[in-house]
Order: sequence, then structure tokens, then C-alpha cells
Amino acid sequence: QVQLVESGGGSVLSGGSLKLSCAASGYTSSRDGMGWFRQIGGGVRGGVAATDSDGRTAYAESVKGRFTISKDNAKNTLYLQMNNLKPEDSAMYYCAADYSGMTAIQALTYGAYEYGMTYWGKGTLVTISS
Repeated sequence: QVQLVESGGGSVLSGGSLKLSCAASGYTSSRDGMGWFRQIGGGVRGGVAATDSDGRTAYAESVKGRFTISKDNAKNTLYLQMNNLKPEDSAMYYCAADYSGMTAIQALTYGAYEYGMTYWGKGTLVTISS
């Protein structure tokens, strides 16, 4: 059973930075796709950034140029570097892994759907104040 554990969330002022980490354990492969998603309260969960088995990345328009997704295969850890944070970035951030072979853009767009990403973490809370 794959487990994903997020960390690195917290409260920062607008303009600040945070780096989220997602440690994967259980059966994982360096070629698995992974992504970050976020959800505000009980709202819809949406894709933030994703990477696929070919190393391609995809980002939501609202975070392009500010967020960077990366993966350390040796450590089985996914990262999300978030710079120039804005109050609208406040959300619960979830890490997810994909074993279905979606491309990065597919994972970003459809990963939060019912038959999207295969495994999910429990989330880490990010709060940005102005």
C-alpha cells in the first residue's frame, strides 16, 4: 500500500515562500506521475502542479512563474516550491500519485476526478495573510 505524507505547510505573509514536501512509501516507482492539488474548505479540489513518468510538468495558470514542482527519486519525495504567495493561495494542499499513465497536463486537469490520481495524502494547510 502506498502512503503519501505531506509536510511544509504553515502560515506566511503575502509575498512569502513555502516549500511543501511529500514523502512516498510503499510500492513506488521513479516513473510514476505525481502532483499537487489544493482545496479551499469544502470546495472543489483542483490541480496546482503535476509531473508525469516522462518528466514533463504542468501548472495551473494561477501559479505559473511562482510555483515549481520537483521530484527526488532517490528520496521518493515530491516537492512544491511556492514563491510570491498570495492570500488566494490559501488552501489545503494534497499530494497525489498516479499509476494510470496520465500525462502531466491530464493529471493536472483530471487528477482530482473520481478515476484520476490513484493515491492521495491527507494534506497540509497553507495560510497566506495580507
